[in-house]
Amino acid sequence: MKKSIFTIFAAITMLTGARAQETKDARNSSNTDTRDNIILGAKLGANYSNVYDSEGQDFVADAKLGIVAGGFVTIPLSKLFAIQPEVLYSQKGFKGSGTLLGSSYSYTRTTDYLDIPLFAVIRPSEYFSILAGPQLSYLLSEKNDFSGAINQSQEQAFNNDNIRKNTLCLIGGVDVNFDKLVLGLRAGWDLKTNNGDGTSDTPRYKNYWYQLTLGYKF
Repeated sequence: MKKSIFTIFAAITMLTGARAQETKDARNSSNTDTRDNIILGAKLGANYSNVYDSEGQDFVADAKLGIVAGGFVTIPLSKLFAIQPEVLYSQKGFKGSGTLLGSSYSYTRTTDYLDIPLFAVIRPSEYFSILAGPQLSYLLSEKNDFSGAINQSQEQAFNNDNIRKNTLCLIGGVDVNFDKLVLGLRAGWDLKTNNGDGTSDTPRYKNYWYQLTLGYKF
């Protein structure tokens, strides 16, 4: 009888312990799902940029790499939907060549932008998000590094060009979440050309870029 009581007690103890562990595991698992929380984060990565819809005599452009860094905040509307504004320092540009004022040229253009995307976010799971939305880009600076022979008139045409400061863009991509880390992949493109009033002598173009970042959620 004592052995039977001991066996039953041991079985109940083991069953209770197993159930408690399952409850604890489930609680810990649910704590990793932060889709109901407001999240602040920072990110760092790279842009691979080029131009499209370009016009210029014999103008040809190749892609170049640049850095991107900034922060983001995710504001939940529900577990499935959120909005995510970001503020980024974003380096874009290209390597170009063509003909201007009767002579050939080649150069590398680096443009520094303040990018402010506003994403609508779909979050089918805690590990994966789909993002898309508009972006306002403000041109902070532009640098042209010329290679080979270039005459003074050509260089002055580039330096005095009428460049658009504010550009409206579209951008979209995905985020993959690993606890505190976020791997982000984006693609974006300008909706307006670079020249402000259409009087530019240098090539007209619109930027497009691919962006890879690694973020940290605080």
